[in-house]
Amino acid sequence: MDIKTASSLHRLRLVSAPEGVSFLLLLTCSVLKRTVGFDAVFPMGLIHGILFILYVLFWLDAWNRTKWAFKTAALYFVLSVLPFGGFVAERRLKREAENAVIASRARREGVVNA
Repeated sequence: MDIKTASSLHRLRLVSAPEGVSFLLLLTCSVLKRTVGFDAVFPMGLIHGILFILYVLFWLDAWNRTKWAFKTAALYFVLSVLPFGGFVAERRLKREAENAVIASRARREGVVNA
C-alpha cells in the first residue's frame, strides 16, 4: 500500500467516528426538541452535515485509491447512514490498515506466504 492510499484510509477512519457521534447527537437533539422543547437541531444538523459530506468525500477518495470491490465500497457507504455505523466503519478501517501494514512489511522483508 502506498502512502497516498494509507492516507486516504486514515482520513476516512478519522472522520467516521465523529460522524457517528454527530449522527447520534442529532437524533438525541431531535427527540429533545419534540419532548422538552430543547432546540439544538439546527447547529447539530449543520455539524453533522459537514461531517457527513467529509465522510462521503473521503469515502470516494479511499474507494478510488484502494480499488475496493463494489460490495466493500457500498458497505462503507451504508455504514455512514446507520446510527452506529460510523463506529463499525472505524473499526473495520483500522483492521484493514493494520493488515496492509503487516503485508507491506512482509513484502519488504521478503517473507513469502507458504
